[in-house]
Amino acid sequence: MDVSSMINISSDYLTQYGINNRTDSSKETDKSFGSVLDTALNMIRETNDYQNAAESAEIQFALGEATSTHELAVAQQKANIALQYTVAVRDKVIDAYKEIMNMSI
Repeated sequence: MDVSSMINISSDYLTQYGINNRTDSSKETDKSFGSVLDTALNMIRETNDYQNAAESAEIQFALGEATSTHELAVAQQKANIALQYTVAVRDKVIDAYKEIMNMSI
């Protein structure tokens, strides 16, 4: 399977996470709930952007403005992968929440 078309799926939140978690002793990372929430919201916004781009590509293809089925397929696949990743992260967060709620104090 050729995954070279999926190289451009790199996410801003993953890049930002990598920058924030460098082993630089002079830089302290922010590990508060607010930063985690901002990262999650950025992930949702990015997924929404991919969905909107795929829908726009579908409309352009249907109107005959775009003739490349490959670009349409790539846009749809990016949106699909981003959505699957977002749903997987959501499921893990819900599982973690349930685990925390079941802990005895």
